[in-house]
Amino acid sequence: MYLTPEKKEEIFKKHGKSEKDTGSPEGQIALFTYRINHLTQHLKKNHKDFNTERSLVKLVGKRRSLLDYLTKKDILRYRAIVKELGLRK
Repeated sequence: MYLTPEKKEEIFKKHGKSEKDTGSPEGQIALFTYRINHLTQHLKKNHKDFNTERSLVKLVGKRRSLLDYLTKKDILRYRAIVKELGLRK
């Protein structure tokens, strides 16, 4: 399993308010980014895996809507998370 509970806690601890704070947009965006990177690596090896490709597209859409929400809510938090994760619009 690529995403252990310890890894999840580490992601939320680094990007959220605490390791148990799974609801903050920053923590969710960081988790989606980790999962997107993992699925991208998987698809490079298995280019005919269309179910994973569909899951990847859905995850990218979810992350995009969270980023849009954060843009409307607090632009400084948006800029900080984009810079920290190395995302670009």
